[in-house]
Amino acid sequence: MAGMLTETALKRWPWNMPLHTYGALICNPLVAGSSADHSPIHEAALHGRLLSLRRLIGQGFSVNAVTLDGVSPLHEACLGGHATCAKLLVEHGANVNAVTIDGATPHFHACCSGSAACLNVLLEHGSAPSPTQSSPIHEAAKRGHMECMEILLANGVDIDLETPQLGTPLYAACTSESTDCVEKLLHLGASVHLGRAQDTPLHAAARKNSVRVVELLTDYGADVLRRNHMGERPLDLAAPNSPVESTLKLRKGPASLPQLCRLSIRDSLGRRRLHAVSRLPLPRQLSDYLLYR
Repeated sequence: MAGMLTETALKRWPWNMPLHTYGALICNPLVAGSSADHSPIHEAALHGRLLSLRRLIGQGFSVNAVTLDGVSPLHEACLGGHATCAKLLVEHGANVNAVTIDGATPHFHACCSGSAACLNVLLEHGSAPSPTQSSPIHEAAKRGHMECMEILLANGVDIDLETPQLGTPLYAACTSESTDCVEKLLHLGASVHLGRAQDTPLHAAARKNSVRVVELLTDYGADVLRRNHMGERPLDLAAPNSPVESTLKLRKGPASLPQLCRLSIRDSLGRRRLHAVSRLPLPRQLSDYLLYR
């Protein structure tokens, strides 16, 4: 009887609009902008169902509806890597700078999925790639999503941005052994000495198993003997008798004169002027050496 009364009452709402069922929930477009559990518009965005998403928007579902955790349909579209859905949402007024209770923006979710297309949609519609509690560039670096990382850097994100949890993007890439991102960050001028507090990227790499990352860092001037806040050197952190330990031991001595000159010239030029090396009146072989080509 109670169920019948409830059903009757729902049908008699004076402002009644079409009701939509989602699991055990009843959803109404008029309340879609308030905090709610996952709604049909979230599901359509997450799974890339463009036609369904268009229909739901036409029925009046809010593009800025949020879950109890503050997740919007645009967050979901970016997490799923669905750029066409993301574009549809922002064209209908979705907040491109929405932040969840965990500090995640649509930028962050686009970098989680590695969707450069979603990231470009957000930037084209005026989003600000500034870091929040959850940093997009760190997420891209540690997941190996190099294209997303490059887009953020091209839009003004600090290459040496340090957060208490993840350190710098280079440190995050070393921690997750994202070799391509490590190489790209170094090539673009990331500081090889900045990591997380006194723990350098080389400390992070020494704890892992990637000889290539260790080689890259030392090639760009990382100090094998530098100590962190615990007084540990990278060499102290490498697994005994491992290839990483052997590599660190081989690179423990002083750098060669050409290497010292290269590091000094790059440091004098500064990160913002490294691109000018190729335009200097230098032999091709020398400019390639300075640019690690």
